[in-house]
Amino acid sequence: MVASDVKGNVVNNNFFEERRMTIGRRRFLRMAGAASALTLAHWALADERETQRKSYPALGTFPAGVAGDTAFVGITVPLTGPYSSDGKDQQYGNELAIEHLNHGGGLVKKIPTLSGRGVLGKRLTYKVADSQTQPNTAVEAQTRFIHQNQAIVMAGGLSSAVSVALEKLAQREFVVYMIGGSGSNDTTGKDCQRYGFRSQPSAYMAAKALAPVVVKALGSKRKAAYLIPDYTYGHTVFDSTSEFTGKLGWTIAAKQVVPVGTTDFSPYLVNIANSGADVFVNVTFGLDAVASSKQAKEFGVLDKMKMVVPNDSPFQAAQVGAEIMQGVYGTLDFWWTLAERNEAARIFVDSFATKYHYKPRWTAHIAYTQMLVWADAVERAGTFYPPPVIKALEDGHRLEMPLGPVYYRACDHQQVRAVPVVVGKQPSAMRNQEDFFEVVDLVAGESVLPPCDLFGCKLGPYA
Repeated sequence: MVASDVKGNVVNNNFFEERRMTIGRRRFLRMAGAASALTLAHWALADERETQRKSYPALGTFPAGVAGDTAFVGITVPLTGPYSSDGKDQQYGNELAIEHLNHGGGLVKKIPTLSGRGVLGKRLTYKVADSQTQPNTAVEAQTRFIHQNQAIVMAGGLSSAVSVALEKLAQREFVVYMIGGSGSNDTTGKDCQRYGFRSQPSAYMAAKALAPVVVKALGSKRKAAYLIPDYTYGHTVFDSTSEFTGKLGWTIAAKQVVPVGTTDFSPYLVNIANSGADVFVNVTFGLDAVASSKQAKEFGVLDKMKMVVPNDSPFQAAQVGAEIMQGVYGTLDFWWTLAERNEAARIFVDSFATKYHYKPRWTAHIAYTQMLVWADAVERAGTFYPPPVIKALEDGHRLEMPLGPVYYRACDHQQVRAVPVVVGKQPSAMRNQEDFFEVVDLVAGESVLPPCDLFGCKLGPYA
């Protein structure tokens, strides 16, 4: 067959076929070259990360803790002791996070760095130990996890005394610690550590968020009587709550300091009842908060004064009952009805409730989100080596979480996050048996942060 060109010359069709083949080969070679470049770039990045990993000196449990195909998480929670009612919830939050990191699901699918196939390709394994709400017990357990299991990260803690002790262990052992719970100012103040990161609002943050709301609700000319657990958490909550309510007109009528684990509060409550106070500020926590609230009702304290709980225990309302908790103002790290206004909160609450058949409390929220934030930092650092992971946590990177965007402040490792202010619902207003609180304000974290140097934080070395 023949064809004519535009000038009428006879042209063999083989010419066109050869030209098409030549153009096709060139296009193929260009595409292959581009693909090869991408592949080479990927390999180069992988080689660079491997070179960096090998170039890091041994530190803490690195590299032994990630030498195989797994990485170990050491978890200590209070399953016995005065804060035991909240420990199981915290355990569940950690376990759900690890499940999602290993197998996908939950908020993992909303964080671009996380694959749902482990962290940097390592499947997470873990063990849980009972801290008994005791610092020494928690430290002994985490020390075993570090030396026997090569834990690459520590999690858990609820009592501030426990969390501060674990922070110091983390610094000594150069193992990152994502604090499970702690409300003391000292945690990110004078006891802060380079290797510790706290997400719960400090006493200062909670008090600054709560004071305007509670003073508006209860009045500016009020006398307050305080029931204070005798350790760092109780004393700093008293200091900050009395400071911020004092600026708005409240005065101190009584200050009763009690040992943690007290069962009979009657001597202290008698003094509070006779103090002339208008408001009973109950700073106790966990089972202590449950017992003291019930006894305050029995002894008539709550008949003559309003109760305020600066930091509501996760299960306090359920264990005390709505009859006592109605009208009680306080703060929470997180409350599950935020799922109605925040997509990340809905995903977390639904995932948790589906697995455990109840609404997560704030101890589970802390555990779950802290584990995901750590995993994101490891992925962004491209290594488990602690200093780059810490720097990734310090760099102001924001993640969308159940409270909205969160990030850590580099100067003291306090998470910048919203603070929910709540009030107890009347029993008739509860939509279900877990609907104890109304969130009356969600205070922006930036507006309640203390100055970086206010509580004496001096972070330790990276290595």
